[in-house]
Amino acid sequence: MIVDAHTHIFPPEVVKDRERFLDGEPAFKALYADPKARMVTAEGLLDAMDNEGVDISWALGFPWTKKENARLHNEYLAQAIKDQPERLRGLGCVPPQADWALKEAERALGLGLQGIGEIAFYSDDIDVNSLSPLCSLCAESGCPLLLHTNEPVGHAYPGKAPMSLSALYSLVRNNPDTKMVLAHMAGGLFFYSLLKKEVRPALANVWIDTAASPYLYRPRAYGLAVELLGSDRVLLGSDYPLLPVSRYKKELASPEAALPPQAQEMILGHAAQWLIP
Repeated sequence: MIVDAHTHIFPPEVVKDRERFLDGEPAFKALYADPKARMVTAEGLLDAMDNEGVDISWALGFPWTKKENARLHNEYLAQAIKDQPERLRGLGCVPPQADWALKEAERALGLGLQGIGEIAFYSDDIDVNSLSPLCSLCAESGCPLLLHTNEPVGHAYPGKAPMSLSALYSLVRNNPDTKMVLAHMAGGLFFYSLLKKEVRPALANVWIDTAASPYLYRPRAYGLAVELLGSDRVLLGSDYPLLPVSRYKKELASPEAALPPQAQEMILGHAAQWLIP
């Protein structure tokens, strides 16, 4: 069983005419204004899943600034999982700082979506206060909240936010009952579970995903994540259509990753199945 816990699909009208959705959407513009930045519909994702041998994918929403765009995307995700209940899981998304964010998140879950994400702050540090209502909603609903994170050092690239590990840690620590998936290897936060006090128990309800990791980390990072968190807390995430799942399978099986077959199987699907059946 292979579960890809981090993919992106967009409504057909967005894919066909991205220019129409750039105005008033700085995050979307930063990531997708370039025509070379790939976007796919649910059909495109399903075709890739068939080619890559993926059984289930989590299709994530986008933190649109405009309410009408968020509603359009969440409704598309909900319809996609209704059409393909055996193959797709959907996470609705909102911009946390909007005054309508909580109601739209509640509506998204009411439509049948199974979590909230990919929540992101692309131009500022993580706003812990604005995320609190969404974290509470997910805790009450028993569903995961998937958050964009990135390493706070190293090279710059589109979508890399001025995120601090201190803000990320405050968010995790303040919301112990929220099942939190920290994308892109949690920006390296898991390394601090080696500290003698406090951090390891604070990460007890945290998962990380591998999205974009082949661009960011050497394969040894997967092995270290499993050593420090456990293989049941590491999720395969391809960030498709950014990269295919086969790229990750190759890295997870590499000698540098040093992962036993059982750990690879857990990362490739079993851990995500537990989080969203």
